[in-house]
Amino acid sequence: MARLPVKLYTFPLSGHAHRVRLALALLKVPTELIEVDLRSGAHKQTDFLKLNVFGQVPVIDDNGSIIADSNAILVYLARRYGNGDWLPSDAVGEAAVQRWLSVAAGPLAFGPAAARLITVFGAGLHAEEVIPRAHKLFAVMEAELSRRPFLTGDQPSIADIANYTYTAHAPEGNVSLAAYPHLRAWLARIEALPGFVGMQQSAVALAGRA
Repeated sequence: MARLPVKLYTFPLSGHAHRVRLALALLKVPTELIEVDLRSGAHKQTDFLKLNVFGQVPVIDDNGSIIADSNAILVYLARRYGNGDWLPSDAVGEAAVQRWLSVAAGPLAFGPAAARLITVFGAGLHAEEVIPRAHKLFAVMEAELSRRPFLTGDQPSIADIANYTYTAHAPEGNVSLAAYPHLRAWLARIEALPGFVGMQQSAVALAGRA
C-alpha cells in the first residue's frame, strides 16, 4: 500500500512550523499542509488538543504516527527519512546536533524569535531585553560559522534547519544581521540547498520593503 503524504499542521508565520516544512522539503517527503487558524484559537480546541496537548503547532501525522514539537519532529524526520545525512549516528556527532537543538529551544527562542513576536504578533515582551539577547547569540554563531560552513561541520544537519528560520527573519524583530557576514553566508548556503522553501514574510517585513 502506498504511503500517504505526511500531514503537517502549520501556520504560515510560525518559525517553528516552518523549520518542519523546510525539513520535509529538503528530505523530499510528500507533504499535505493543514493550516491551523491560530488567530481564532483553533489550536486550543478539543480536536487539535488530541494531537498536541500543549496546543501548539507544528504537529505531523505520518500515516498515523503523531509527532509534536518542532525539534522532536526534526529528529523523527531525520531518522525516518534522512538516511543518516541529517542526524549523525555516532555519539559525538549526535551530541553536536543536540547542542544546537538546545540553542534553538533556548537562546534563539528567547532572543530573535522573541523580538519577532513583539513586532509581528504584538507580544507583551520587552525589546530592550530580547534584542541584546539576539545579538549575543548571533555573535557566538558568527564566530562558530567563521570556522566551518554549517553549525556542526562541513555538511548541513537538522541543527541548521532548527536555527535557520528565526535567524533569517530576525530583521522582522528589529535585529539587524549587518554585523554578521559569516552568519549571512550560512543563511545563503541553506537557501541554496535543493528543495529549499522559505517562510512567508510578515506584514512587518513587507511594509519595510514598500
